[in-house]
Amino acid sequence: MTTTDYSNPNTTPPLAQAVPLGLQHVLAMFASNVTPSIIVAGAAGLAFGGPEQIYLIQMAMLFAGIATLFQTVGIGPIGSRLPIMQGTSFAFVGVLAGVAATMGLSVALTACIIGGVVHFCLGAVIKNLRWLFPPLVTGLVILAIGLYLIPVAIKYAAGGAADFQMAAESFGSLKHWSVALTVIVVSLLVKFFTKGTLSASGILIGLLAGYALAFALGMVNFDAVGKASWITAISPLPYGFEFNLGAVIAVTLISIVSAIETVGDASATAKAGAGRNATDEEIAGATYADGLGTAVAGVFGGLPNTSFSQNVGIVGMTGIMSRHVVTIAGIIMIICGLVPKIGAVIASMPLPVLGGGVIVMFGMVASAGLNMLTEVKMNRRNMIIIAVSLAFGLGLNLVPTAVQYLPGTLKVLATSAVAPTAVMAVILNLILPQED
Repeated sequence: MTTTDYSNPNTTPPLAQAVPLGLQHVLAMFASNVTPSIIVAGAAGLAFGGPEQIYLIQMAMLFAGIATLFQTVGIGPIGSRLPIMQGTSFAFVGVLAGVAATMGLSVALTACIIGGVVHFCLGAVIKNLRWLFPPLVTGLVILAIGLYLIPVAIKYAAGGAADFQMAAESFGSLKHWSVALTVIVVSLLVKFFTKGTLSASGILIGLLAGYALAFALGMVNFDAVGKASWITAISPLPYGFEFNLGAVIAVTLISIVSAIETVGDASATAKAGAGRNATDEEIAGATYADGLGTAVAGVFGGLPNTSFSQNVGIVGMTGIMSRHVVTIAGIIMIICGLVPKIGAVIASMPLPVLGGGVIVMFGMVASAGLNMLTEVKMNRRNMIIIAVSLAFGLGLNLVPTAVQYLPGTLKVLATSAVAPTAVMAVILNLILPQED
């Protein structure tokens, strides 16, 4: 009698086991995957629950699935052939929301396409660039992303205010906060007092609970759901192609950080599922898949893709390393992305429901950055790098008029929060002498 080696990525569990495991991967990342598209659509001024927002949500699901197949099935050197789930990256939200708000979605999506191509090219050299991004730098950048996004989460939880098609006088009302807090409380209860698939789906279940309460309070409008079709028609370059150097540089900088994060996820997956280090080919393949997924998604209106760290946790929890399980998860996401009714249901979610979820999600992004910084020795040198980088990055974002006389491209970069934090951290880490 032979035993199945689940530490081998090429092992396929029985279908009755593989499908539920694949669905578990989908449930763990579903809410995080669609949220960036909702935020960027709102920043771009698209009608909340309108057909354009629904389309962006569809593309988030569709290309998360396609990018996952790039990763697990692979094409030549593209793809790690490891059980890595891809999804829309939070890392780009701050930059893309700012670009979409000031320059439009055409500029933002063009930057995604070019950034994806650069990201793809990083696959050839990524192993030689890792020294530029030690935990001090990557932790700082991820922390800055989380801190930048948290005010957005609070704004959503309080109702979104007038600029998000909600009545300004109702902003911060008890009704809005009761819905948002329901999402938070249910998410935490499910996460920490259940196990397995339920625990992994804590935020999704919290969102469903908040959605139910919002429906009971008369906050949900299903008109768009009724009008949505059952099959989507995808369009290349739905907003055109418009180049802006500042937007491209900003997205490219985040792409480098995202590539380093993917290297970490590939390494963590190999360690969690097989107890070994990821090979250079797997790391390069994971980076190629990241970049290709981002570039192709951008062509059709999707936002940048990256590996999802929470799904690495599922591999460690279940001990099942099979890439075919995650391939099934990718196929499920593709099916969801091809059905606009699903996107319309998600788009009908009131902002306070989303706000409750993203308070947890964005807080976790910041916590992930802090977790990386725990690997760093907190001597005077490193503390100064953290202090100066965050002060510049977040400070200029909070007071954009401080750089109002900069040329347009530089102003976009300087006020993006993440880009100046990353640049400052890399430069200071290179030039400041190490302490004994």
